Amino acid sequence: MNDKQKRMLWRIGITAVWLMALQFIPVQGCLHLALYLVAYGIIGYDILRKAGKGIVNGRIFDENFLMTIATLGAFALAIYEQSGDYLEGIAVMLFYQIGEWFQSYAVGRSRKNIGALMDIRPDYANIERDGKLEKVDPDDVALGTTIVVQPGERVPLDGVVLRGTSSLNTSALTGESLPRDVQQGDEVISGCINMTGVLYVKTTKESEESTVSKILELVEDSSSHKSQSENFITKFAKVYTPAVCLGALALAIIPPAIQLMYGHADPQWENWIYRALIFLVISCPCALVISIPLSFFAGIGGASREGILIKGSNYMETLAQTRYIAFDKTGTLTKGNFEVNGVHHNQMEKEELLAYAAMAECASSHPISKSLQQAYGKRIDRNRVRNIHEISGHGVKAAVDGHIVAVGNDKLMKQMKISYVPCHSMGTILHVAVDGRYAGHIVISDVIKPHARQAIAALKRNGIKQTVMLTGDTRRTAENIAKDVGVDQVYSELLPADKVNKVEQLLARKGEKEKLAFVGDGINDAPVLTRADIGIAMGAMGSDAAIEAADVVLMDDDPLQIANAILLSRKCLRIVYENIVFALGIKFLCLGLGAVGIANMWFAIFADVGVMILAILNAIRALYPPSVSIKKDSRKMVLQPQSE
Repeated sequence: MNDKQKRMLWRIGITAVWLMALQFIPVQGCLHLALYLVAYGIIGYDILRKAGKGIVNGRIFDENFLMTIATLGAFALAIYEQSGDYLEGIAVMLFYQIGEWFQSYAVGRSRKNIGALMDIRPDYANIERDGKLEKVDPDDVALGTTIVVQPGERVPLDGVVLRGTSSLNTSALTGESLPRDVQQGDEVISGCINMTGVLYVKTTKESEESTVSKILELVEDSSSHKSQSENFITKFAKVYTPAVCLGALALAIIPPAIQLMYGHADPQWENWIYRALIFLVISCPCALVISIPLSFFAGIGGASREGILIKGSNYMETLAQTRYIAFDKTGTLTKGNFEVNGVHHNQMEKEELLAYAAMAECASSHPISKSLQQAYGKRIDRNRVRNIHEISGHGVKAAVDGHIVAVGNDKLMKQMKISYVPCHSMGTILHVAVDGRYAGHIVISDVIKPHARQAIAALKRNGIKQTVMLTGDTRRTAENIAKDVGVDQVYSELLPADKVNKVEQLLARKGEKEKLAFVGDGINDAPVLTRADIGIAMGAMGSDAAIEAADVVLMDDDPLQIANAILLSRKCLRIVYENIVFALGIKFLCLGLGAVGIANMWFAIFADVGVMILAILNAIRALYPPSVSIKKDSRKMVLQPQSE
């Protein structure tokens, strides 16, 4: 609770105690009025000041003006009637301020989630000079500088690990609670907390281009993009507020004037003015004006805590209406890096076959070579390898421990006249021959992400009508992966321009109120992310161009976050619609009751402040987004939306 909220709570408490005490103080006349005016001043001075400023600046018709007119009118009526009942006027202001406090508290909770992101910005970077660590501003660190990150410190800039091993806490960025292990050659992003070992990191981005700066920029800009619902409420309030003021004025004047015209001796001016004041209190649009933006603000804050950055409430509204999703393949549904998926050996053991292949390929920097070395898992002794000879388009030959080893495709086997076993597995097939005899083959392919299948299933369970995969891969590879993960339709062998054309076709086929999302992570995905109704970038390892072009950024590369993003946007929009229907329904009902004289001032207080508080409490629910969890049982993976 901030200082402003504490001061407001003190004012509410002092006013409440003051009013209770006045019920037992036997005073009358001017002193009685003066004591109530003191209470009124304590609780309402800021509303009176805002109303005065609004009148001076030409912005008359707002909630402050309505509260001022209604409460001062109640005092005027009590003085005119000499009833001494000044409690109603103060009660209206008191309960209105209670509602304002709830609103301030709710906004504070939302800001706390977003504000927590601000803590991820490191204050300094360590640079080693003359054997000592010197702290410098991250903005002053040049590209390519080696920085030192000690245990317990945040990584200040994006870079690559030169020396050291450690575990990184990435929860502030991705929402993932499990630490990520890093070693030499691994990329690290700014904002993560180094948990165990000392890391020497070569920076690959300057401070203003680092991941943490991009995140903060996205979150700070999100409030400037308003949804259709927010724009509707803003426009509605501008028309609604002066309309109800004129309605209240008409209610105070027209009925008694008509009674006078028809010869009534007592037109009951006091009664109709009182009804008009009640009408004003009921009509205050606070519930709508406050709760709708608050719902979106809370939703964006709750999403950011889960590692889902939504650039504005307009994008959240579009995301909630998504019914079609197109995916890039590499880096989105698959990991985007080669791994050994199978070792089919003949006369030798699996480990021995992998060892021969990894050593023969040890001089190459090709991703296939790296995947072999990773699968082998041991340090390669280069002294065991001689006479490495690469044959372009075929493979490689080398002497390993005195044995002639050939590793390559079927063309290499045919060239060496070695009979080989064809493999029908998906991926790159590396045949291995030792001393002229066929030893087996190794299957290397892009690996499907762990939760890709579950993500597609979750999307379909939550109302997505069609899933499409757009990829530049060969038809056979694309169709097999699409079938494996459960994608409905696949388009393969596409260039970046072809992907845009396919998205254009998909956009033409969907319904008017149905939205199409595209999910990608590469530089070549930026045009498609921009063209789709809403672009979703896999942000943790995605390119800067994709993150810049996207409307939603997932800091965790887990595809399940796509379903989570849609679930939370729908929950937020549902809360917005609930508040609109609830607030307007109660308002119009109570306005009618007030106009015919059924509702009194206490009823009006509930219709205004009570509805506002209930709407705000409902909006706070958006702080706690639902998510799709994966629950393991003995037979299968079960997708379950988590309870709110």
